[in-house]
Amino acid sequence: MQATADSTKMDCVWSNWKSQAIDLLYWRDIKQTGIVFGSFLLLLFSLTQFSVVSVVAYLALAALSATISFRIYKSVLQAVQKTDEGHPFKAYLELEITLSQEQIQKYTDCLQLYVNSTLKELRRLFLVQDLVDSLKFAVLMWLLTYVGALFNGLTLLLMAVVSMFTLPVVYVKHQAQIDQYLGLVRTHINAVVAKVQAKIPGAKRRAE
Repeated sequence: MQATADSTKMDCVWSNWKSQAIDLLYWRDIKQTGIVFGSFLLLLFSLTQFSVVSVVAYLALAALSATISFRIYKSVLQAVQKTDEGHPFKAYLELEITLSQEQIQKYTDCLQLYVNSTLKELRRLFLVQDLVDSLKFAVLMWLLTYVGALFNGLTLLLMAVVSMFTLPVVYVKHQAQIDQYLGLVRTHINAVVAKVQAKIPGAKRRAE
């Protein structure tokens, strides 16, 4: 019963995160998505110009400058107005931010599930349990060698972030046309895969 309850909680948490991510990527709250998108772009552009240590240091200095300035401003304002409102960040200082043992265990179990699933899939591909799937993986890795020669990791990450925040909206606006072209591409790929399976002996046969 406890395991079932924990699984249900994890599903609820994952569903909540998934719903929030979809709302962000589809720009359902333009202000919130704009802030997140802009923050990601600013961070990635900063990393292309400075080292990770410099970016972290500059961000920390900017945050400290803002909080210290606000603290001094509120202190002076209280002294002039002769009020005693207390610490301006009192509500945040008293906010509980620690993770409980249950939360840590929940996230650890979720991470363990994804790691195990990834390891099993990699084992299946590298040990050629399915020849066609392993060939597809090999072709993908071969294509990535050319991508890696053209772009560095940060550039690829920047392109991925821009695509994440633009492609879903474009797809919603032009869904019919995109689905039509994707269907043609999928049909062509399936035809090529079928020809490969027909020419390679035992391609459909899985390892015992």
